[in-house]
Amino acid sequence: MTESLQIQLRKGVLEMCVLALLSAGDNYAYEIASRMADSVGMGEGTVYPLMRRMQNEGLVTTYLKESESGPSRKYYRLTESGRATFEAQRAEWQNFEANVRKILGEAT
Repeated sequence: MTESLQIQLRKGVLEMCVLALLSAGDNYAYEIASRMADSVGMGEGTVYPLMRRMQNEGLVTTYLKESESGPSRKYYRLTESGRATFEAQRAEWQNFEANVRKILGEAT
Protein backbone atom coordinates (compact mmCIF):
# COMPACT_ATOMS: atom_id res chain seq x y z
CA MET A 1 0.00 0.00 0.00
CA THR A 2 1.36 3.39 -0.87
CA GLU A 3 2.17 5.77 1.95
CA SER A 4 -0.35 8.36 0.77
CA LEU A 5 -3.17 5.79 0.75
CA GLN A 6 -2.26 4.70 4.29
CA ILE A 7 -2.35 8.32 5.45
CA GLN A 8 -5.74 8.94 3.85
CA LEU A 9 -7.20 5.76 5.34
CA ARG A 10 -5.93 6.70 8.79
CA LYS A 11 -7.36 10.20 8.55
CA GLY A 12 -10.68 8.80 7.40
CA VAL A 13 -11.15 6.50 10.39
CA LEU A 14 -9.39 8.42 13.15
CA GLU A 15 -12.49 9.95 14.74
CA MET A 16 -14.42 6.69 14.51
CA CYS A 17 -11.57 4.79 16.19
CA VAL A 18 -11.36 7.30 19.05
CA LEU A 19 -15.13 7.13 19.50
CA ALA A 20 -14.87 3.32 19.52
CA LEU A 21 -12.22 3.41 22.25
CA LEU A 22 -14.36 5.76 24.33
CA SER A 23 -17.47 3.63 23.79
CA ALA A 24 -15.68 0.96 25.82
CA GLY A 25 -15.14 3.39 28.70
CA ASP A 26 -13.80 6.78 29.74
CA ASN A 27 -10.12 7.38 29.14
CA TYR A 28 -7.48 10.08 29.12
CA ALA A 29 -5.92 11.50 25.97
CA TYR A 30 -2.42 10.07 26.44
CA GLU A 31 -3.79 6.52 26.75
CA ILE A 32 -6.03 7.06 23.71
CA ALA A 33 -3.06 8.42 21.75
CA SER A 34 -0.90 5.45 22.81
CA ARG A 35 -3.54 2.95 21.71
CA MET A 36 -4.01 4.76 18.41
CA ALA A 37 -0.24 4.82 17.83
CA ASP A 38 0.01 1.09 18.53
CA SER A 39 -3.02 0.17 16.42
CA VAL A 40 -3.04 2.48 13.41
CA GLY A 41 0.12 4.56 13.67
CA MET A 42 -1.50 7.87 14.65
CA GLY A 43 0.41 9.88 17.21
CA GLU A 44 -0.31 12.47 19.86
CA GLY A 45 0.06 15.35 17.41
CA THR A 46 -3.02 14.10 15.61
CA VAL A 47 -5.08 12.84 18.55
CA TYR A 48 -4.95 15.88 20.86
CA PRO A 49 -6.38 18.37 18.32
CA LEU A 50 -9.06 15.80 17.46
CA MET A 51 -10.02 15.49 21.13
CA ARG A 52 -10.42 19.28 21.38
CA ARG A 53 -12.54 19.36 18.22
CA MET A 54 -14.72 16.49 19.44
CA GLN A 55 -15.23 18.32 22.75
CA ASN A 56 -16.17 21.54 20.91
CA GLU A 57 -18.65 19.58 18.80
CA GLY A 58 -20.27 18.05 21.89
CA LEU A 59 -19.22 14.47 21.12
CA VAL A 60 -17.24 14.14 24.36
CA THR A 61 -17.12 15.77 27.77
CA THR A 62 -14.19 15.91 30.14
CA TYR A 63 -13.58 15.61 33.86
CA LEU A 64 -10.49 15.51 36.08
CA LYS A 65 -9.56 12.37 37.95
CA GLU A 66 -6.86 12.02 40.58
CA SER A 67 -3.85 9.98 39.49
CA GLU A 68 -1.82 7.76 41.80
CA SER A 69 1.34 8.54 39.83
CA GLY A 70 1.21 12.31 39.44
CA PRO A 71 -1.15 15.20 38.74
CA SER A 72 -4.84 14.78 37.96
CA ARG A 73 -5.66 13.54 34.47
CA LYS A 74 -8.30 14.88 32.12
CA TYR A 75 -10.61 12.02 31.18
CA TYR A 76 -12.89 11.97 28.18
CA ARG A 77 -16.39 10.53 28.15
CA LEU A 78 -18.77 10.06 25.23
CA THR A 79 -21.90 12.17 25.25
CA GLU A 80 -25.20 10.85 23.90
CA SER A 81 -24.40 12.73 20.69
CA GLY A 82 -20.96 11.09 20.60
CA ARG A 83 -22.47 7.64 21.09
CA ALA A 84 -25.01 8.26 18.31
CA THR A 85 -22.26 9.57 16.03
CA PHE A 86 -20.15 6.47 16.70
CA GLU A 87 -23.06 4.13 15.96
CA ALA A 88 -23.79 5.96 12.69
CA GLN A 89 -20.12 5.95 11.66
CA ARG A 90 -19.75 2.27 12.53
CA ALA A 91 -22.79 1.37 10.40
CA GLU A 92 -21.45 3.44 7.50
CA TRP A 93 -18.02 1.81 7.87
CA GLN A 94 -19.46 -1.72 7.91
CA ASN A 95 -21.49 -1.02 4.78
CA PHE A 96 -18.52 0.58 3.04
CA GLU A 97 -16.18 -2.24 4.04
CA ALA A 98 -18.62 -4.90 2.79
CA ASN A 99 -18.94 -3.13 -0.56
CA VAL A 100 -15.16 -2.78 -0.95
CA ARG A 101 -14.66 -6.44 -0.05
CA LYS A 102 -17.24 -7.38 -2.68
CA ILE A 103 -15.47 -5.32 -5.34
CA LEU A 104 -12.07 -6.73 -4.36
CA GLY A 105 -13.47 -10.26 -4.50
CA GLU A 106 -14.78 -9.61 -8.01
CA ALA A 107 -11.36 -8.32 -9.07
CA THR A 108 -9.54 -11.58 -8.36
